[in-house]
Amino acid sequence: MRSHEPDVVIGVAALTNISRGVFQACNLGYSIGKPFEGQGYMTEMVAAVVDYAFTNLDLHRVMASYMPENARSGALLERLGFEREGVARRYLKIAGAWRDHILTAKVRDDE
Repeated sequence: MRSHEPDVVIGVAALTNISRGVFQACNLGYSIGKPFEGQGYMTEMVAAVVDYAFTNLDLHRVMASYMPENARSGALLERLGFEREGVARRYLKIAGAWRDHILTAKVRDDE
């Protein structure tokens, strides 16, 4: 997502591990620059990316995970309709340590 200033990237979102066949799902990752937190940009960006996954890519499920201490990320996903599905212990190695993550997913409504 770009700010109102040209050539300034304030955040990114990516759909990865896109799986077709019987699964029709992907993983969602996102981040935003510290100066842009709390201004609604991430909600707007992630909502648009999830809509793209369902509408343009015709996916059934979008999955996202976050570290338990990241309350802002958890609140964002909940606000956008993601449901908590469980906890993955020692899920990703971040800054040299294996970290637990909360697993969430959003399933397309129109099916």
